[in-house]
Amino acid sequence: MPKEKWDNQFSEKPFTYGKTANAFIQEKSYLFPSSSKIACFAEGEGRNAIYLAKLGYDVTAYDLSSVGLRHAILLAKENNVTIKTVEADLTKTKPEKKYDGAIMVFGHVEKTNQRKFITNIIDSVRSGGYVLFEIYSEKQIKYDTGGPGNIHYLYDPIDILNWIKPYECSHFYYGEANRQEGYRHTGVGHVIQVVIQK
Repeated sequence: MPKEKWDNQFSEKPFTYGKTANAFIQEKSYLFPSSSKIACFAEGEGRNAIYLAKLGYDVTAYDLSSVGLRHAILLAKENNVTIKTVEADLTKTKPEKKYDGAIMVFGHVEKTNQRKFITNIIDSVRSGGYVLFEIYSEKQIKYDTGGPGNIHYLYDPIDILNWIKPYECSHFYYGEANRQEGYRHTGVGHVIQVVIQK
């Protein structure tokens, strides 16, 4: 979705997806070594970034919405932590390869941009680092529990497997998951989860 739509969304409904980190990120964050520099992509209003900062990581949140990132800074202050923020469209901008790990949660872009988006996230991480992400699969279109509601913004598991093929994959899940995240993710949906190590 375009930047303006996200800016409006976050302005009208602050903390659209709540203030609690995604369950998959909570489950797998132990993989990051202590003091790692972690990039959080498509991070919106910061719930995952703040969670990782509270664990002691050096966190940078990326999003195309300046409104979302402002809310992320407020949430960080509320939790007595500090994060860095970068306003960027990851379908157009390639971040530096300087992170020890990266996460992305429900970052949905048009099909024509998906490979570049995922590749840019992976490329931001140094050799040996972990990349974690959870996204809605194309099957989510049949569920009324969240996501963009447009199959052209959802992901094909075969595409994902092809894009991560060069890396060591320690976790791949394609199936249902219950998510209670704010008012936009409410119930059982159909997700793809990935953990790779470069």
